[in-house]
Amino acid sequence: MKSSSESKPFSALILAADRHDGDAVATAAGVDCKALATVDGIPMVRRVTSTLRSSPLVERITLIGPTRALLRQEPQVEAWLQAGEINWLSHANSPSASAALGLEAEDPTQPVLLTTADHALLTPDIVDYFLTEARRSGCDFVVGVARLETVKARFPGNRRTAIKLKDGPFCGCNLFAFMTERGHQLAPFWRRIEQERKRPWRVITGALGWTAVLRYLAGTLTLEQALERLSRKLNMRIGAVVLPFAEAAVDVDTPADRQLVETILAERVGREAAQY
Repeated sequence: MKSSSESKPFSALILAADRHDGDAVATAAGVDCKALATVDGIPMVRRVTSTLRSSPLVERITLIGPTRALLRQEPQVEAWLQAGEINWLSHANSPSASAALGLEAEDPTQPVLLTTADHALLTPDIVDYFLTEARRSGCDFVVGVARLETVKARFPGNRRTAIKLKDGPFCGCNLFAFMTERGHQLAPFWRRIEQERKRPWRVITGALGWTAVLRYLAGTLTLEQALERLSRKLNMRIGAVVLPFAEAAVDVDTPADRQLVETILAERVGREAAQY
């Protein structure tokens, strides 16, 4: 018999507010908020929202930030909001606090996908793959990752931050699935990670223990072992979906990232046109 999280459609939360004033991408694009920056002529917030609307696994979408005044600068998103086809929440003072607000607004038994408005290469295929595997995992919380070698093979000149584990460096993909009521309770831990982001060892040693840290430094800690330790520490089942899509690991953090995404999308359009 399937659990509710294996059968219920997902709610999706999109973090769309700037982390701080003067975002470099927004400034370079000449817009008031990074989410409004265009790639291939389309604002990123519209791209991500449209992608989630195209997924049969996503039933409800909520934008968390930016302000409604800023969103009115994007007519299509504003039309969806006015029609009640998507929802909006005011953002908090950090991404993790905004995520916590979004989770609090959902039924605690509701499976929730969390992503960001700067995930401009997100496709329905990536979303559906991640959510399908998250359902199969039986976990309370699932994070999407991609192998660094997958990203480098597709984008050899692009630099991505990676976690170096024994079974290969992994890149984050800004895809998170809160599958159960217990999974929803991860938000406070996430806030602590963000608060200590300049002193990450405090979080790592507290969550995994010094033995795991030493194994990480020695290159003998695997992804599965790290997740098992974290699961025991937090008393919930935490899993990862290794995505085969290099694009899943590319978000728009810098003007150079935006240019890369523009190039990738132009290549994608060219390939599609060549098929006809």
